Amino acid sequence: MNNLVDRCCHLFPSLRGVWYAIPLRLIIGYGFMEHGYAKLARGPDDFAHILHALGMPAATLLSWATILIELLGGFAVFVGAFIPLASVPMTIVLLVAIFTVHLPNGFSSIKLQSVTAAGAHFGQPGYETDLLYLAGLAALVLGGSGPFALDRLRRRSIVDR
Repeated sequence: MNNLVDRCCHLFPSLRGVWYAIPLRLIIGYGFMEHGYAKLARGPDDFAHILHALGMPAATLLSWATILIELLGGFAVFVGAFIPLASVPMTIVLLVAIFTVHLPNGFSSIKLQSVTAAGAHFGQPGYETDLLYLAGLAALVLGGSGPFALDRLRRRSIVDR
């Protein structure tokens, strides 16, 4: 694998050191889209009821806003487009999730409570996964969207003009 990366970096020296962005973009983008789709599939009203129970104002509006941020922001990250811009509302969604839902559950996202014949049973997740998403978004904002990103193609077409 290193040999392949070395060859690619030899052919495209500007790509050296930026390959980390591809798996980050794929997992963060897909993860956000999956969460947004799950909320949409269950019904935005169901998520609005949860937000209302958490004491959030304008729960229906926030429900739709969260779904759109997760779907569109996730897609933007997945394809490497406008990551610094998309990261702002995505970060807000993560921080709200941390402080309203996950913080009381502690750090760990995996809390094995028991194992029965039906399988493993887990407790409420902590804020660990949200921090990992935040760290990944920060890495993409600071280090760039990497190769095979729409931002790179957009920049190249601007330079060619």
